[in-house]
Amino acid sequence: MTKQSIPTLNIGDLKICPPIIQGGMGVRVSGANLASAVANEGCAGVIASVGLGDFENVSATRFVEVNNVGLRDVVRKARAQSNGVIGVNVMVVLSNYEELVKICVAESVDLIICGSGLPLDLPKLTAGSNIKLIPIVSSARAFNIIYKKWKQNYNKIPDAVILEGPMAGGHLGFSYADILNNTAKSLEELVKELVEFVETLEEKIPVIAAGGIWDGADIAKFLKLGASGVQMATRFVCTDECDVDDDFKQAYITAKKEDIAIINSPVGLPGRVIRNEFTKRVSKGETIPFRCPHHCLRSCDPRTAPYCIARVLGEASRGEMDNAFAFAGANAYRCTEIVPVKSLVNLLKEELVQNL
Repeated sequence: MTKQSIPTLNIGDLKICPPIIQGGMGVRVSGANLASAVANEGCAGVIASVGLGDFENVSATRFVEVNNVGLRDVVRKARAQSNGVIGVNVMVVLSNYEELVKICVAESVDLIICGSGLPLDLPKLTAGSNIKLIPIVSSARAFNIIYKKWKQNYNKIPDAVILEGPMAGGHLGFSYADILNNTAKSLEELVKELVEFVETLEEKIPVIAAGGIWDGADIAKFLKLGASGVQMATRFVCTDECDVDDDFKQAYITAKKEDIAIINSPVGLPGRVIRNEFTKRVSKGETIPFRCPHHCLRSCDPRTAPYCIARVLGEASRGEMDNAFAFAGANAYRCTEIVPVKSLVNLLKEELVQNL
């Protein structure tokens, strides 16, 4: 197998080979160690900007400051450990979204990936930089809205687009009923629709498939459907370099297929998690009283939320799973061992070449 036989994902002047973007996973799951290790293998490493810094233990007035400093420090650590492609995932729904984007610009990251809302003003926030801007969407229709808005208002087009399907982990851009009843369109259908739409445009915009992609055969399948690359998140959790606690990784290793569940998140979206005692208690109506000093998510109403999603995910990242849960993709139960990032990427490359 030669590097020349593996397709390259070209995003402007960035060359990503193999054509894999590691998905951003919060809170504190994909940090500097994972992102830099992935970038060192030729893929794009992505830091999740949500919940960095010691946000749990600061006052409301210091929340944004601590989170911003946390992102800056993590980006700088990743840069010190890799000369590869380093990006940051910034959720539009975050109350300090604009602040985090400004940190990304100041630190000259290679990519900003935005989901959990439509990043309609992202080009304004990054004006003057060479950062590649990549929205995450769940349909060609959503991408069309972003494309038209950016072009009309900023004379800017997305440098690439990620289509995240219904098998992804974490918060999902589909209705609870469609996810639960398996009536949402498949990733294959959604990618075909987006590729067809992009082909009608005068510009060439790479389409990146995401959500439930497990191995090199899956990567090859979506490349054949017209995608230029893939985003993978769940598969990178069970690596030595993943920043999360080992007990979090162990939740993946011990999970069975029936343990992968859909919950109603306090932020008003369905979320895919690994079922455990905490999720069982919450599903029966148990609430975890909390005081919200920072209101980190615009879509979360702390007056009605049964628990604080930020605090729960923060505890999960530290391995304190008794009062927390792990977000995970639909294939998380297929994780059986923890391996180095290099070994995982080499395996994916071998499988990709075999299936092209």
